[in-house]
Amino acid sequence: MQHALLMWKNTRMIVLTAVCAAIYAATLIAFKTVVPIIPGVTEVRVAGVFPMTFGFLFGPAGAWGLAIGNVIGDIFGGTLSPVSIAAFIGNFLMGYLPYTLWSTLLPVSNGTYAWDASNVRNWLTYIVHRLHFRNSSGTFADAIGMVPYTIISKIITINNFIISLIGVLLLISVFDVTKNQLRLFWPEVMDVSGANPAMKGIIGAWLVAAGCILGVLGGFVPGLSWTVVSWLATCLVMGGSLFL
Repeated sequence: MQHALLMWKNTRMIVLTAVCAAIYAATLIAFKTVVPIIPGVTEVRVAGVFPMTFGFLFGPAGAWGLAIGNVIGDIFGGTLSPVSIAAFIGNFLMGYLPYTLWSTLLPVSNGTYAWDASNVRNWLTYIVHRLHFRNSSGTFADAIGMVPYTIISKIITINNFIISLIGVLLLISVFDVTKNQLRLFWPEVMDVSGANPAMKGIIGAWLVAAGCILGVLGGFVPGLSWTVVSWLATCLVMGGSLFL
């Protein structure tokens, strides 16, 4: 979380935040009324191709850009509601977790910041990342009676997972250009030294992973209600994220 706060002292990171927010918001607005899934709540998120790429390439700037961009998308797309508060957190995590888990989810991760398409562990880490879904949004929507958690969580998970698998093509195509030609890869922009995950970060990564797994499968455990699952999963994801 340290880098997510320190980035506001870096002018280039602030500019990247604005760019990410603008691209994300514009894409959300363009498709909000085209293919709605639950009118006023969620839609086919073509913009889902961006979170992993923005988070991985631009780090905290990508995370803040996604959070701010989603609010802008809700405002101008006509879907601003109390759920937008939780969606702000959820979209922030969609950008925050890719760059933090990438070097801390050991032994799945190879402990580095870089992307290497020829590295099998990079692909495994990417797939594990995309199983993360916005527990906070689903839990909040259920709590205020808008949409049952059992419905919204599955829609968000499947929607984001499928779109983000397409998004890996975007990551592969722009990584070298962003890092080597534009020199906008976030560890270099913020002058962050090589990844050296501390035990606290590794524990946080696995708390997040446990929360995501629980959120998807916990409701199938006999005697465990979806309400308990949703809040417990959210607490694990949020708590683990603070450790990263």
